[in-house]
Amino acid sequence: MHNQSQSQSKHSSAANMSNTDMNMRGKIVFYEDRNFMGRSYECMGDCADMHSYMSRCHSCRVESGCFMVYDRPNYMGNQYFFRRGEYGDYMSMMGWNNCIRSCRMISMYRGSYRMRIYERENFGGHMHECMDDCDSFMDRYHMSDCMSCHVMDGHWLMYEHPHYRGRMMYMRPGEYRSFREMGYGGMRFMSMRRIMDSCKSAAFLLPDDDDDDGCLQK
Repeated sequence: MHNQSQSQSKHSSAANMSNTDMNMRGKIVFYEDRNFMGRSYECMGDCADMHSYMSRCHSCRVESGCFMVYDRPNYMGNQYFFRRGEYGDYMSMMGWNNCIRSCRMISMYRGSYRMRIYERENFGGHMHECMDDCDSFMDRYHMSDCMSCHVMDGHWLMYEHPHYRGRMMYMRPGEYRSFREMGYGGMRFMSMRRIMDSCKSAAFLLPDDDDDDGCLQK
């Protein structure tokens, strides 16, 4: 009896863990046409090439979680951050000429945040360690350029202009030795922000708005 009870307990714990994992997974639905019309494709993880599933995408709905979307396959090109919400005509809102071609789910994270930014490639030049948002590298660190970084903890967005404006790049834990070799040679990153999964706002901001991280903060 004891062994049977113990087995049932283990099975119940495993089921609960599985349900928790399911609840923490993100889900985004892509539609061929604007305003959620036409054929759709549901995605619950990374997708390196959406062309395999649909020839075009003009609207999407994030039902849970957070996603980074890209206008080129293999997570390349312009990128933008989507939280839970509806995006009936994202191309007009973001000023994109191309449809979404790939997407990456951002894992839920509730721990600490830590990143080292470097003035030069391959972790050269002046280094600064950051644990919170920075709206201007120049104002805080007197740093005119950032060409490499090492993300130790958390998920971040880096922006090409101060005050979280302009084009952005998603950074997850890892070493980024050369932004130039990653295809961002023409960009200078001048501010960065932590991705906080507690923000569930569905509102969307245009690139020229004051709080440009892809949605309004609550």
